[in-house]
Amino acid sequence: MGADSLRAEEVADFARHPEKWEIRLDGDACTRMTAAQRAKDALVASGQPVYGVTTGFGDSCGRHIGPAKAASLQRNLISGHLAGSGDPAPPEVTRATMLIRANCLARGYSGVRVSLVQLLADCLREDILPMIPERGSVGASGDLVPLAYLADMLTGNGTVLHRGTTRSAASALREAGLTPVELAPKEGLALINGTSFMSGYAVAAVRAARDLSAIADLCTAFAVEALQASAGPFEPFLHTHKPHPGQRTSAARIHHLLKGSKLAIEHRDRVTANPRLKGAGYQMLRTGLQDRYSVRCAPHVTGALNDTLSWVTDWVDTEINSTNDNPLFDPETGEVHHGGNFYGGHIGLAMDGLKLALASLGDLLDRQVALVVDEKSNQGLTANLVRPTDGTDYDSGLHHGFKAAQIASSSLAAEALKNTAPATAFSRSTESHNQDKVSMASIAARDAWKVVELVQNIAAIDLAALCQAVDLRGGDRMAPATRAAYDLVRTAVPFVDQDRRLDKDLAGLVDLIRSGEVAAVLRAAGADVEGQLPEQPRRYCVH
Repeated sequence: MGADSLRAEEVADFARHPEKWEIRLDGDACTRMTAAQRAKDALVASGQPVYGVTTGFGDSCGRHIGPAKAASLQRNLISGHLAGSGDPAPPEVTRATMLIRANCLARGYSGVRVSLVQLLADCLREDILPMIPERGSVGASGDLVPLAYLADMLTGNGTVLHRGTTRSAASALREAGLTPVELAPKEGLALINGTSFMSGYAVAAVRAARDLSAIADLCTAFAVEALQASAGPFEPFLHTHKPHPGQRTSAARIHHLLKGSKLAIEHRDRVTANPRLKGAGYQMLRTGLQDRYSVRCAPHVTGALNDTLSWVTDWVDTEINSTNDNPLFDPETGEVHHGGNFYGGHIGLAMDGLKLALASLGDLLDRQVALVVDEKSNQGLTANLVRPTDGTDYDSGLHHGFKAAQIASSSLAAEALKNTAPATAFSRSTESHNQDKVSMASIAARDAWKVVELVQNIAAIDLAALCQAVDLRGGDRMAPATRAAYDLVRTAVPFVDQDRRLDKDLAGLVDLIRSGEVAAVLRAAGADVEGQLPEQPRRYCVH
C-alpha cells in the first residue's frame, strides 16, 4: 500500500484468500504519513481554519471551532454517519474496502497517524471485518455512510465479523490484542471521505467478470459440441479481420477448447454434405451453413466484455492507488489543499459499463440454454434434454428435464438486464446543496456485483444443460479440454435421468464458479484465463 502498485486482481485475490497474503507497512509510507501529520498539527495549532479539522463538514464548513474541540468533532462525525441500511456487504467486499482505504491513507497525504493505518492492517491480518450496510452512499464526498462503520470499528464500537463469527468490535479487538484508537483531528474524516467502499465492490466485480468471460467461452465450446455446430466461426482468419483484442481472445479460447473434438463440425464438411446444384433451379440443403447467433457470434459478445474489462481495470487500478481524500497535506511544504478527490465518477461510469457488458453476456448464455432445450433448434436432441432411465419413453410427457431450469435462466437474464440502468445518470443534489452533483458510484458498483451474481447463476444453468446435451450427443467424443471441464461440472450436477430438484445441484455449481475452480480447470487445460494469479502465496508490501 502506498507505492501506486496495488492492482485490482491482487486486491480481489486477497479479499477472497486473505491467508495467502501478508499486509505490512513500509518505512517510506511511515515517513510520509508522519510528515503530513505534523503539517496538519502545525496548521491546527496556528489557528488557521482547515476543512473538517477545525471546521464543520459539508454545508457546515463555515463554522470554525477551536483546536480543543477538534477530536470531539471527529467522534461526532462518525456517530452521525452511522445511518446505513440493507444487508451487510459481502466479506470479500469488506476486506477489499479495508485494504484499499489503508492504501489510500498510507500514501501519506491525509494527515493521519501511522498507528491508525497499522490498526487497519492489523484488523485485516486478524480478519476483523466491520458489518457495513450496503446502502447509504451517493458516492460524492466519498462513501461517507458505509465507511463510517469501518471507522466505528477502529474506535472499538459496532459489530464485526471475526473469522466468520458475528460479535462486538470491542471483544474482537481485545481477543486479538489490539487497542482501539481515539481519533485525532482529521482522522475520522480521512477514514470516510473516499471511494474505498465502491472500489471494494468494483475489484470484486472485475475479478468475477474475468472468470465469467472464460466460462462463457467454455459454454460456447460446449454448445458447439452439443449441437454439432461448426467450429468455423472461431477460426483465426475471421477475427484477424475484425481485430478487437477481446474478440480475438474469446475466439482463440473457444478454438483451443474445441481442439480434438469429434463433435464439432468443420465448415468444409458441412458444405460438402450438401450436393452441388448441378443446373437445378432449386434444392433444399441437407444441412444449414451457419449456426444461430448465440453460438456463431459468441466471441463478439464475450469480446465486448473483455475489452470493457480492459479499460475498466485501468480505471479501477488508478482509483485504488489514489489519495481520494480531502483535504490533503503536502509533507514537503506543509500546505493544505482542498479539493474533490473523493468523487467517484470514474468508478461509477466504469461499473455502469461493466454491468451492461456482463448482462449482455448473461443474455447470451440464457439464449444458449434456450437453444439446447428446444427440440426445434437442438439438432435432434430430445425435448428439454430428457432421457429417462426408468423405462419411460422420453416423449411420454412424464419428465420435463431442463424445462423449468430454462425458465429460471430467463428470469435471471431479465433481472440482470433490468439492472443495467445507468446509476450515474441519477445524480441527486443533497446535503443542503453542497453536494449538488453526485456520482452514485456506490450504487453502480453494487449493481455490477448484483449482475455478477445473476450471471454466475445463469452460467451454472447453462453449464449443466450443456453437459446434459453433450451426454445425449455422445460425451466420449468431446475435446480433451472441454472434457476436463465437463468432469468438474459433473461433480456438482450429475446426469438428469428423471425429474428431480436441481436447485441444490446448481447452487453447488455456482460455488465452483465463484471459487474460481471452473476457471482454474480452463487454465490447466491451456485455455489461459487473463488476469488469474499464481496459486503460490503472495506478499504485498504496504509502502
